[in-house]
Amino acid sequence: MSAASGKARRSAFLTVFLKEVKENLRDRRTLTSAFLTGPLLGPILLVLLLNVTLNRELDKAEKPLPVPVIGAQYAPNLLAALKAGGVVPGAPVADPERAVRKQDADVVLRIAADYGKAWRKGEPVQIELIYDSSQRDANTAVERVSQLIEAYARQQGAMRLVARGLSPDTAWPLHVARRDQATPQSRAVLMFAMLPYFFVITIFMGGMYLAIDLTAGERERQSLEPLFANPVPRWKILAGKLAAISTFSTASLLITLLAFAVVGRFIPAEKIGMELDLGLHFGSCVLLLMLPLVLLLGALQSMVAAFAKSYREAQTYLSLLMLVPIIPSLVLAILPIKAQAWMYAVPLLGQNLGIMQLLRGDGVSGQQIGLCLAGSLAAALLAVLATIRLYRSERLAISA
Repeated sequence: MSAASGKARRSAFLTVFLKEVKENLRDRRTLTSAFLTGPLLGPILLVLLLNVTLNRELDKAEKPLPVPVIGAQYAPNLLAALKAGGVVPGAPVADPERAVRKQDADVVLRIAADYGKAWRKGEPVQIELIYDSSQRDANTAVERVSQLIEAYARQQGAMRLVARGLSPDTAWPLHVARRDQATPQSRAVLMFAMLPYFFVITIFMGGMYLAIDLTAGERERQSLEPLFANPVPRWKILAGKLAAISTFSTASLLITLLAFAVVGRFIPAEKIGMELDLGLHFGSCVLLLMLPLVLLLGALQSMVAAFAKSYREAQTYLSLLMLVPIIPSLVLAILPIKAQAWMYAVPLLGQNLGIMQLLRGDGVSGQQIGLCLAGSLAAALLAVLATIRLYRSERLAISA
């Protein structure tokens, strides 16, 4: 009798795990969240947004750029230089400031009436570029016009010096030689700084509905009490449920990594001097870094959902918990910091730093991976122990 009881207890974990997996494979909401919405929505949206944004920026940088010009008749040579650079001078506007604010024009060029008189005297002349720096869509056009005007000014200044028998280098006694150490791959970090957040949210979404259903859902259906009445340690029941949640979360993460590896090929990063590698090596390293978070987030979701008395209430709590993973990405975006060794041991932050290094092409050292895994596993263990303690409470099995 005791041998049979011991065998039943040993198989309790596997029984609970298989039961929860089979039941939730039939649940459309769980499958949609774990295998479609969570893992695929992020990569698809990212590639669409980046393609639209990059193509618009490239069009403004390469195609003819219409620019309204006020006083074009006063500077024909300047207008000729702008036309040679792809700028198409347009008709003047009565109120350039209003036109820019209303986004009727990205930039307006205004030339003063005394331009020609001052130019002939060899005096400095001033022209105005009217634009709105808060309009991000106009930055490329403004930069393009500014560079053409500055190049024309340098050329004319050099010609004036030559006409006076002076070397053009006289006006520029100091030359700055810029040595940019950024590689095409490291520049990709500027565009994909939020990529770690996509992976964390994928894990979160992959197990969220399962975690809700296995705690608050069963509590609402009054099925937890008969489950807890079995002569099986509560921690084994929790272990089976956590294993099911982790399985769905891991599968969701794998789908996301595969999706990013595929859609990454359609991002025209090379057109802006960047290189993006989201292939097998990147995916394997991300999976290794993220595995402890699968257990940590699963335990946190189970613990938070256990406090809820209904399925809907648990959804509200977990929706608020979903905001926590974005904190490291926001901190690193607003306050760029030099990574210290201890930071890799901080859950979420360590994963964020590691993925950024992978994107840069620097790789992650064994020490950094070890700290990341140790810190996240320690946090996951604490979360699991706290959830086990919560599962021992008889109040958990009582529905509202």
